[in-house]
Amino acid sequence: MDPAALQPMIRLIGYGPDDLEEHDVANIDDLESLIDKWPVIWINVDGLADLDLIKRLGEIFGLHRLALEDVVNLHQRPKVEDYESHVFIVSAMIHAEKGPFTEQVSLFLADRVLLTFQERPGDCFDPVRERLRKHRGQIRERGVDYLAYALLDAVIDGYFPVLEAYGERLEVLELAVTKEPSARHAAQIHGMKRDLLILRRAIWPQREMVNALIRDSSPHITEQTRPYLRDCYDHTIQLMDMVEIYREIASGLFDIYLSGVSAKMNEVMKVLTVIATIFIPLGFIASLFGMNFDRDASPWNMPELGWYLGYPFALAVMLAVALGLLWFFYRRRWIGGGAGRGGAGRGGEGSDHAD
Repeated sequence: MDPAALQPMIRLIGYGPDDLEEHDVANIDDLESLIDKWPVIWINVDGLADLDLIKRLGEIFGLHRLALEDVVNLHQRPKVEDYESHVFIVSAMIHAEKGPFTEQVSLFLADRVLLTFQERPGDCFDPVRERLRKHRGQIRERGVDYLAYALLDAVIDGYFPVLEAYGERLEVLELAVTKEPSARHAAQIHGMKRDLLILRRAIWPQREMVNALIRDSSPHITEQTRPYLRDCYDHTIQLMDMVEIYREIASGLFDIYLSGVSAKMNEVMKVLTVIATIFIPLGFIASLFGMNFDRDASPWNMPELGWYLGYPFALAVMLAVALGLLWFFYRRRWIGGGAGRGGAGRGGEGSDHAD
């Protein structure tokens, strides 16, 4: 059992087509006097710290001991186990307050009674509660298996806004990566890929769990409820498709990021190479004029050192070499956006041949 588990809070909703009552149950022994009053009973337990209370609930409703162990041993995969007196269902409810994490929700579907166990208060079942209170739809006319379907459908539908938020984040991230890739974007992409993997691991067994409810016959699930479960199964398929698409987009974004970083590095290396190439001949000329051989020893020893315009001549030669190299780089399309005449000529020749 989780050492951080909370003390249980029990809430009972009993209803029929014409009436509904809600009770906060402080004494578990009071349940036995309440469960026979309505056609359908929903008992929700928030918090799993009191093992004696959970065992007592199992004794009252005849719950299997192994199923009760799965209730308190968290991080079970979503699954369905059919026992003689009830069906045990494990589902994974999504929370997205501080990144996606799932909470185990355990359901016991028996005759007229549905028990749900949650790790902590706060869930996605409020729309179902409002439908019960306001008598909207057909939930009050249906049996307990339809209530179980409604809760599972609420759990599965809770994934859609989370995935839609990830889709919007991917769109924003795509624009940012395309415009100016940075290491921060790479960290965000890795984080989203990790979160999407968590969602995939939660949705995949959820799909198998719903499929088992549809496929396997059980006296606790009527034929009238199975079409609704099939709709629930379709929702899990949609979720899986969304997760896979977003994972592919995230992988593509990382490839775009790597391409952008590589292109940016190529631009930097191109500029540095151009600068180095320009200064190589300039350095040669400067070193040549810096040899300073004695002109009195030979007329061939650096006659330029005695020229009146020798120094401006050396600077002019350096400037001409630098400008000549820049012009050459430009014509070769190594810098700037200009197109060389030779390239245009080759294109023109190719057009003539094509004609």
